[in-house]
Amino acid sequence: MSDFHCEVLIVGAGPAGLAAACAAAESGLRIRVLDDNPRPGGQIWRDGPQVRLPALAREYRQRVEALPNVTLQSSCKVVALRKPGQLIYEDAAGCGTISYRQLILCCGARELLLPFPGWTLPGVTGAGGLQAQIKHGLQVAGERVAIAGSGPLLLAVADCVIRAGGEVVMVAEQAPLGRLAGFAGGLWRWPAKLRQSFSLFNRRYRASSHVLEAVGAQRLEAVRVIQNGRIKNIACERLACGFGLVANIELAMLLGCRIAGDAIAVDRQQKTSLPQVYAAGECTGVGGSELSLAEGAIAGYAATGNRERVAALLAQRDKWRLFAGSVARTFALGPQLAALATPETLLCRCEDVAMAQLTGQPNWSAAKLASRCGMGACQGKICATAARQLFGWPLPSPRVPLTPVRTETLASLGRAEAEGE
Repeated sequence: MSDFHCEVLIVGAGPAGLAAACAAAESGLRIRVLDDNPRPGGQIWRDGPQVRLPALAREYRQRVEALPNVTLQSSCKVVALRKPGQLIYEDAAGCGTISYRQLILCCGARELLLPFPGWTLPGVTGAGGLQAQIKHGLQVAGERVAIAGSGPLLLAVADCVIRAGGEVVMVAEQAPLGRLAGFAGGLWRWPAKLRQSFSLFNRRYRASSHVLEAVGAQRLEAVRVIQNGRIKNIACERLACGFGLVANIELAMLLGCRIAGDAIAVDRQQKTSLPQVYAAGECTGVGGSELSLAEGAIAGYAATGNRERVAALLAQRDKWRLFAGSVARTFALGPQLAALATPETLLCRCEDVAMAQLTGQPNWSAAKLASRCGMGACQGKICATAARQLFGWPLPSPRVPLTPVRTETLASLGRAEAEGE
């Protein structure tokens, strides 16, 4: 069991975490960055054998690696709170505690997956999930790939598939054409995003379209979609379906941070409702890498008392918050998506819990008592999030450990509880 101490602890090494580390390091204090991936970059800058990282991602990684007072602890996950100012972690070598004076949460976001008939067939994945698999070496050359859901990620995934040699047969965006046209017409305010939209253009992109059913015997063979009121069957080997992103807020909730909507509430300096705890990036509201970089830098400077540098970055952050708001309004999910699943459709894939088993339940806790929903490997991160979207249930309280852990880590947690720490 290895224990560490640092002045500033950063949880997450995506764009926000890397920017926070660079900013905080200017103080000369000891900084430690924890990340559950083997390499820094988060989901948006995920590394892999089939990846050429953007120049900006490489720059931030090199800067952090060169900082003598920053320690990056990869393949490491936070599993519990031991006491105020001290977290319990697990990595490949074992488990231990990390004590800190200032904490910056840069926990990112995950995909929102909504159930529909056939969504558990082999060949059906999340949109971001397929992108991650391709980056890690999945071969899709020559395969027909359908992409559906909502948000700018769909076009990025389509581009990733094409670069890997796959054929994109459909990009079904549920948002109506009018909202998309208004969004595109306002991109002049963010020239970099306007240029990016041209580079990601795909002739298979269709508005007012969404998946109805994935069809196949042993694995995916086709997908039924509705496009502008017309139902179509499209043959394909893969379906990547994602309905936007949701903030990872479980650690913040465990600590006791105030939550606003579905994200961590922060003030102008990225400070949470708790003293000495800051938050930045997608966990404070989904907004893209540019916003994450600005918020991360502000949090890093604020946590180390550099108010002058904080003030210089506020306008940049506000600019990208406007963009995030525009994205959220444009790609807000329509009510038709809540009616895709039938009573027989599985909500919890880990434990084979169908929608019918949750009928009439008032909240997530009651659903878990009435079934094995959320008892599997994802610990409810997929099914609980989908249930909240479908049924309007309140946020469930996080449970310790936050993720599945090894037996020795559970034993360590038990000892800490027995000791009253």
